[in-house]
Amino acid sequence: MDGWVAYLVSTVVCLAVVVAVVVVVLVVRRTRASGRGVGAEVPRSDPRRLRPGDTVEIRGLSHRVRGSIRLVDEGWSWAEHLLDDPEGGSCRLSVQDRPELEVVLWAPEPGARLTAGAPVVDFAGRSYTWEESGQARYTATGATHLDPTGTMRYHDYRAPGGTRLSFEAYGEAGWSVARGEVLRPDEVTVHPEAGED
Repeated sequence: MDGWVAYLVSTVVCLAVVVAVVVVVLVVRRTRASGRGVGAEVPRSDPRRLRPGDTVEIRGLSHRVRGSIRLVDEGWSWAEHLLDDPEGGSCRLSVQDRPELEVVLWAPEPGARLTAGAPVVDFAGRSYTWEESGQARYTATGATHLDPTGTMRYHDYRAPGGTRLSFEAYGEAGWSVARGEVLRPDEVTVHPEAGED
């Protein structure tokens, strides 16, 4: 009888050890898959939390957020982040809940000679149809070359397939033109500045 009890006890102990090992292995795998290993930087992947100093990776290319602009127009709010890449290029990333999250990467078109406000704008072989326009109040942080607060006028256009065209004018400045491409959530990874949560 004593041999039988000893056998049962040793079997239960062995099973408990196996279960514990399996649990530890699963936890380690899940932690590594999420990038949260000891000492690893934890990506803050929600672009709505971007701030100056953060790094945002877009399709494998890292950009530094040098400035952020928060805008409000009659209850609608969105953010535009000014980005610099390691090669010295610049672009901006707009982030808005419409009500679903929409992230658009904008490339400046400084040589474009276009008129804001037309119902249809032809540019670079595409026809863009007017979508919306207005005037927003803004608050700027970081290196934006703007006053800390002010107003911005805009006209937004859309082409078939979702490509965007925007006209923006901050304060009394003239129009700047940019072409935009909507990004999927998995194309954007946010890394907070060192020392942030």
